[in-house]
Amino acid sequence: MARKIGSRYTAHQILGRGSAGTVWLGEGPDGPVAVKLLREDLASDEELVGRFVQERTALLGLEHPNVVSVRDLVVDGNDLALVMDLVRGTDLRTRLDRDRRLAPEAAVAIVADVADGLAAAHAAGIIHRDVKPENILLDMQGPLGPGGSHRALLTDFGVAKLIDTPKRTRATKIIGTPDYLAPEIVEGLPPRASVDIYALATVLYELLAGFTPFGGGHPGAVLRRHVTESVAPLPGIPDELWQLLVQCLAKAPASRLRASEVAARLREQLPTLAGMPPLDVDEPDGEAAEEAEGARTTGRGEAAEEAAPAGSDGRGRRGSVSLVPGAQPDSNRDTHTSMRVPAPDELAGGAHGTARVPRAAGAPRPGSARNRAATRRRRIVVGVAAVVLVAVAGVGTWAATAGDDEGGSGPGEPGNSAPAAP
Repeated sequence: MARKIGSRYTAHQILGRGSAGTVWLGEGPDGPVAVKLLREDLASDEELVGRFVQERTALLGLEHPNVVSVRDLVVDGNDLALVMDLVRGTDLRTRLDRDRRLAPEAAVAIVADVADGLAAAHAAGIIHRDVKPENILLDMQGPLGPGGSHRALLTDFGVAKLIDTPKRTRATKIIGTPDYLAPEIVEGLPPRASVDIYALATVLYELLAGFTPFGGGHPGAVLRRHVTESVAPLPGIPDELWQLLVQCLAKAPASRLRASEVAARLREQLPTLAGMPPLDVDEPDGEAAEEAEGARTTGRGEAAEEAAPAGSDGRGRRGSVSLVPGAQPDSNRDTHTSMRVPAPDELAGGAHGTARVPRAAGAPRPGSARNRAATRRRRIVVGVAAVVLVAVAGVGTWAATAGDDEGGSGPGEPGNSAPAAP
């Protein structure tokens, strides 16, 4: 059913729903558009509407081949909408759901595109704040790039900032998606451009490995890992690419590269990655339920317990929490998070067996349930072998002793030898 959006646009068909609103296929004076219609409760927030209008100039001025351009911002009665370019393709999350991981050349080419888009945004003073596969679109109608990759465009600029009003998210709240949150955001510091670099490096790691470096299990455990753990090595990637990932995932924001540097260095590495197959590593397993239980029993998971959505048991692959209490993630997975910033003592848990260490395919993760079961089996086998060896040794000793008793020399007492002749 068609509906008017302001005086210039008509929305015809719903493309997806999210925690922040609904995306429609629309029509405007210049042709097809995508219209992101924000929720009515957001549209009725006068403070947010004011911020929406203030952001208009900056968002409309952001044009780049790797950014989904915002053509217009509509404030009309109960309608609050962003009118954006329509990209004929899919999002990166859908691609990951299908392929699990990408060949390094394609992964690096996609992330280099996004880094170029971020460089333009940062130069204009705009921080995305929610870089993740759901917000990266792939243009299926354009020419193919390195490794058969499609041109990548970053979308939803400004949405996280628009929603993040002081009234809606006090100093004790977090806006973002847990798997991609920079440590400084978890610790309550104001976001800078470096938070986008951290999130983008997390996306690259996920494209290569099939899982994020600090994700999995309860949201509280995910947040703690961002602050306390180092990224685990990925076997099979060139050292130069790994060093770039490590630098961009540094805990200190000042240690990370700028977006333009990330794009340039990634493109330099493309020739060395040509023809390399996807990595053959297994996702860490067996720890999600243990971490959720550990968070509940140790007291370090208080923040995460508050943040978990109703009905969550902590065993989901991703720690995404809807902005609206009780809302469920849906088709376009627009999962802005609102959760309490953990206190210092809650973040002091350290690794304590929660590290998600990639490993060769088929090998159990150190410390995982599979690894402990294998260790127990080895101990049982070793123990049984030891018992058998002791038993065999005992039988041999008995046999030797019995032989001495039967074959002793002379009429003397058993076991006594005859005196030597003078």
